[in-house]
Amino acid sequence: MPTILLYSDDRTVREEVRGAVGQVDGAGEAIVWIDVATYDEVIKRADAGGLDMFVLDGEADKVGGMGICRQLKNEIFNCPPVVLLTGRPQDAWLASWSLADAAVPRPLDPLDLQKAVRTVLAEPLRQGSGL
Repeated sequence: MPTILLYSDDRTVREEVRGAVGQVDGAGEAIVWIDVATYDEVIKRADAGGLDMFVLDGEADKVGGMGICRQLKNEIFNCPPVVLLTGRPQDAWLASWSLADAAVPRPLDPLDLQKAVRTVLAEPLRQGSGL
């Protein structure tokens, strides 16, 4: 049963992501979603461990997901993979800089988002960027 931490300060973004990805992964297992809206909560949950993936909103106010992604990848040994939600397709280079494993641009296409999450969950644990 994969556990995914979903970070966005916008509740509607979190609802959109959960709705697009669904409650079941590609292997038919139920997904446990952990919704957080603040940087402090992301770090607290990351430090606690037990996560299989992060989905981070690169457009979140105060602390964006790109900076958080880079911090997690640099500070957590064998950091779980990260799917980054970017503001536009042209921001793919920023997602690469952040060391994200995949990036999905806005407007969020439900099929692209679901495919990115399922693909990254199905891959062996990777370190660094695999964009």
